Amino acid sequence: MERCDLGERRQGPIWTRRAGAAAPRGVIVNIIHGVQGYHSKTIHFLNVAFNNSGDSLLAGDRQGNIYVFDLNGNRFNLVQKTMQACTALAFNLRRKTEFLVALADYSVKCFDTGTQELVSWMRGHESSVSSISVHGSGKYAITTSTDTAQLWDLDTFQRIRKLNVRQSVGIQKVFFLPLSNTILSCFKDNSVFAWEFDTLHCKYQLPTPVEGSVLFYKVFAVTRDSRTLVAGGKSNHLHLWSLQLKRLVRIIQMPEKVRSVRHLEFLPDSFDGGSNKVLGVLSQDNVMRFINIESCKLLFDIGSPEEGISTAVISPNGRYIASVMENGSLNLYSVQALTQEENKPPPAMFKVVEDGPKYTPEENKLITKVTSGKSKGPWKSKQSKIQSRLLKVQATTSLENKENELPSGLNKKRLQALLKGFGEYPAKYRMFVWRSLLQLPENHLAFSSLIDRGIHSAFVNIQKEYPIKSRKLLRVLQRTLSALAHWSAIFAETPYLPLLAFPFVKLFQNNQLICFEVVATVVVNFCQHWFEYFPNPPLNVLGMMENVLAHHDKELLRHLIKYNVTSQVYAWPLLETLLSEVLTREEWLKVFDNIFSNHPSYFLMIVVAYIICSRVPLLHCNQAADFEYFFHHRNNVDINVVIKEAYHLMEATPLDIHPQHMLDDFTPLTKGQYPVFNKYPTFIVDYQAREWEKIRQDEIEYLRKRQLAHESEAKAQEQKAEDEAWYRKQKLLREAEEQKRKILLEEEEKLAEQRQRLAVGKKELKVKELQLLDASRRRFLNYQQDQLQMELKRLDDEIARKASLREQETAAAVQDIELRQMELESQKQLFEQVAEENLAKAEQKHIDTDWRLQAQRRLRRDDQDRERCYKEIVKLLHDNRVKEAELLKAMRETEEKKTFNISVAQWEEVVHNKARLEEEQKAAAAADGHRKQFLDDKMNDALELAEKLHREDGCFESLHNFKARCTERGVEIQQVPRSGNICLDDLSTLASSPHSRRRAELARQERELMAEVRRLRQRLTSRAQTRHSPATTWSP
Repeated sequence: MERCDLGERRQGPIWTRRAGAAAPRGVIVNIIHGVQGYHSKTIHFLNVAFNNSGDSLLAGDRQGNIYVFDLNGNRFNLVQKTMQACTALAFNLRRKTEFLVALADYSVKCFDTGTQELVSWMRGHESSVSSISVHGSGKYAITTSTDTAQLWDLDTFQRIRKLNVRQSVGIQKVFFLPLSNTILSCFKDNSVFAWEFDTLHCKYQLPTPVEGSVLFYKVFAVTRDSRTLVAGGKSNHLHLWSLQLKRLVRIIQMPEKVRSVRHLEFLPDSFDGGSNKVLGVLSQDNVMRFINIESCKLLFDIGSPEEGISTAVISPNGRYIASVMENGSLNLYSVQALTQEENKPPPAMFKVVEDGPKYTPEENKLITKVTSGKSKGPWKSKQSKIQSRLLKVQATTSLENKENELPSGLNKKRLQALLKGFGEYPAKYRMFVWRSLLQLPENHLAFSSLIDRGIHSAFVNIQKEYPIKSRKLLRVLQRTLSALAHWSAIFAETPYLPLLAFPFVKLFQNNQLICFEVVATVVVNFCQHWFEYFPNPPLNVLGMMENVLAHHDKELLRHLIKYNVTSQVYAWPLLETLLSEVLTREEWLKVFDNIFSNHPSYFLMIVVAYIICSRVPLLHCNQAADFEYFFHHRNNVDINVVIKEAYHLMEATPLDIHPQHMLDDFTPLTKGQYPVFNKYPTFIVDYQAREWEKIRQDEIEYLRKRQLAHESEAKAQEQKAEDEAWYRKQKLLREAEEQKRKILLEEEEKLAEQRQRLAVGKKELKVKELQLLDASRRRFLNYQQDQLQMELKRLDDEIARKASLREQETAAAVQDIELRQMELESQKQLFEQVAEENLAKAEQKHIDTDWRLQAQRRLRRDDQDRERCYKEIVKLLHDNRVKEAELLKAMRETEEKKTFNISVAQWEEVVHNKARLEEEQKAAAAADGHRKQFLDDKMNDALELAEKLHREDGCFESLHNFKARCTERGVEIQQVPRSGNICLDDLSTLASSPHSRRRAELARQERELMAEVRRLRQRLTSRAQTRHSPATTWSP
């Protein structure tokens, strides 16, 4: 295992020599960040992330150093120093040089790896960001913390939406589903919601798991096609959810060593079309186990309790695994090295939970009936779009280019040039390129008609010959072989057809139409002349290959002939299995990239090249069993050398022995209907078919006769059993009859003895009866005598009791009479007291009535006197106004006679007098208004008190009338001074003296009125006191 210490370097190589597939324990390189000094230490890595292509790795350590590792260029670069620990990384943005890092201060920053500058700084979280999920387009990202999840626009780095939850619930993870516009949110209460990204409306919610299978979800993983969700937590169980069916489809139980799951991630595979089957499970023992979720088989594991894994990330292309170890170092694993046969662990220790006391029958039923749907492959259209953009055909193409032109805008020559440059097609686009090279017609109706015929009789029991663990894979293989057998009868008799078709079935198991058409195209074009010598191997094809081998390596051919190893031993096993037994999956895909891109004869050349490249071990073999083992197992052969050797054979082989001269060019399947395939000896196939049919008919007849024999034997046995049962019943009946006869005789004898004993007993009973009758008669006489004596005693007691009762009743009556007399006397006294009280009350009411009458008379007299005074006042005011008018008129006449020689001093005196008069009038008016208001208030208070004290009496009415009269007088008094405002300019000082007298008169009347009101209030108060004084002396 190679180690790389970053130290203080900012850049440098990652490894000196790449281990590749031969890496020990799959580790390509171990990366550490050591710091030299007084105290040497290792800075721990915390997080890692791959880019979209899987070629670059981003890693951050505890001190905030961010490194980029270029795995293709074997270089690392220190791109940023954030000076604080990072909690999450994302390196798959739309702009390839930018990445997101979540820091310990709850912020998220975007940096550029090229310029090493800060692009944006995003804030908003109040706790540590645990994960960053980037949309497939790279334009949006979701950052998740325990209390919130926030959606960001990576073009403007603005927050679009925010998901808030209650603190009691909490968020586990929020992320985008791959290749879709769906957001999945997982909470701590095991609830999982799916949201539409465009509208942020809830699409659906996964139901709560059935009772008995609940675990607290902590980690999640989703397949590339977004159809399957795996959830785990503090348990050794994994829940597999179907996001299409929206229900739990399977529960996987891990070994007992696993108590909790810390991380889950699917291992991508270019053959599964996005429906990933291999799942990495990191448990609490720091070991990451990779299992197949369909077969529940342990494939391999990484890490150990001594060298534990803290977290791990798998590259999108499925080639690398980057893991942060517990000691702070970073391990880079090669998936190809981990999947080698020699590195595989012991058999699986996993099982699918189907039965058990803590799982309900409903759940077991649910799990066993799950069927996987066909993958619709949304990635295919995307690949097609990319390919058509990259390999767009120009308008002015030559005739040769038109011949090489393929569907979907691809060109065969360009694909061959790409293949020679890279050695293989990109894994992401390989299936699309194959479909274009083979020019598959995709005849849905014709394929449906073949499938509708059902399973062919030749492949009904194929699982017995080929025991495949995956039921889905076995079912697809069975349907594909049945469709081929229905298409042409030869394939029902071909024993090696399952071996030939199985690699393609495994590749295209999610699309059975493409699988069938690929196999049919391979059989039609790359298996030419194979069936001419059926049921024997294709001797003509093997002869061609032997001629090519003899031309290029005579020594090897002589060695094979020396040990009687024919082409049926060294060539036919490779042909009938399409090299799948001797090559790994990556090697086999690379080989068929070249086979599908060349003439069909290249397939034969690749087999010959494999034999020639294996000449060294073959020359050391000297037994037939060794040769057979060599061509049925994988060998240490460089496949790139084999491919180059095959191209060399294609160019260096003479035309007279070249297979290309004998094989036809590639011919795709026809559209609409599949072509007729009859390139085989029909008489042999028909003969075999007839023989098989005859054998089947004989077998059916034999089975029918055997069934009849079994039925007749069963009937005979049944009849024999019935006869034996009848005889047993008859014997039992005879025995029972004899037994009953004996019992009857015994019973008769017993009955005679009992009759004798009964006669003797009757006599004895008669004697006893007579004795009892005599004794009972004497006892009855004694009883009657006792009863008479008791009756006499009872009568005496009754007479004495009645006499005592009579005496008691007499005494009680006397006492009652005395009590009644006492009650009458007390009632008499009470009535006398009540009469005295009523008399006192009547006298009091008479006194009150007299007082009210006197008060009313006095009030009427006072009202009449007051009214008379007010009338005199009004009359005096009227006379005063008349005299003032006369005085004013005389003053005007005097002024008209005066000349205009009035001095200035006189004029000022007049003006001064006029102003003083106006002021006095205003003061008088204000005083009158104040006086009137004061009188009204006093009258209202008096009336309210009178109304409260004398509500029952008639005095309230007289007081109310008095208030009305006072009000009318006040109005008249108020209206009097207003007439004094006539011609104030003509007044003189002489008018002031009458006005003063009027004011004095009004003041005097006012004082008299107030005195009268006070006296009235005093009388009312005293009257009320005298009226209510007796009531206060009685307590309730």
